[in-house]
Amino acid sequence: MTSTKNSITGLVLEYDSGIIPPPYSHVFRLALDWSSGDLSTVLDLHYTEREELSEEEIFDEGFTPNDDYSHKGTLNSVWIKPLLQLYETTRWSSKEIEDGGITVTPLEKGKDEGVKIPSNQEEWQLMAQDLIQAIYETVKKEAPLKIDYRQVEGDQITDCSLTVHFSVREVIFEKKGASRVVNWEYAIQLIKIVFTPDYHYELAKEEAGTKRGAYINCGDGYWHELGKGVMNIDPSFDAVKKIRTGFADLIEGE
Repeated sequence: MTSTKNSITGLVLEYDSGIIPPPYSHVFRLALDWSSGDLSTVLDLHYTEREELSEEEIFDEGFTPNDDYSHKGTLNSVWIKPLLQLYETTRWSSKEIEDGGITVTPLEKGKDEGVKIPSNQEEWQLMAQDLIQAIYETVKKEAPLKIDYRQVEGDQITDCSLTVHFSVREVIFEKKGASRVVNWEYAIQLIKIVFTPDYHYELAKEEAGTKRGAYINCGDGYWHELGKGVMNIDPSFDAVKKIRTGFADLIEGE
């Protein structure tokens, strides 16, 4: 019997955001094909139901009137292995998607093998988001995500940064001029937590603090102090503490 890894030569991911309101609501189709060895991609992303919104309302939410995007090209083949691993470990649901979600269509030698609905919706949606971000980086539409962090203990100041290169699926940690590659899953989970709490921009500074504490810059030029300018939203999930711990582990690790 031919294994899944050897038989599948591509995947088509189709997503509908469902009941999410505009300007956030969107659909996309991402076709991935590695039958020739390279990872070929075709992306069509369309934002929906914006007809009733003014341009000002769209801009206020951080979007533009022209956010639709189409692309055809190649990605680094480093993405093929994690795609196959996720496919092989996924359990498929017999339930129809009602309020938005993602579907997966496997391709074998270019042949459509039928639409599947993954039970692990969040994992597939995150994978698709990572792939789209990889496309944006590859075509220079967006720069790699860089998080700067400062830890101040007594008179010791430690500056470091975490840069996520989606284009090559690699995360670089830098401290005192030295850099190293860190575990992808660990780093992505930490980045996800970084964007979980509430950032109070009225308390933000253009320079990192020098008093005892921890300070973070999420790439927009503003520094926020954890515990003062960065506050937990959910009292049952201490994101601020997890950010401190995550970066402290990176700082202490070699």
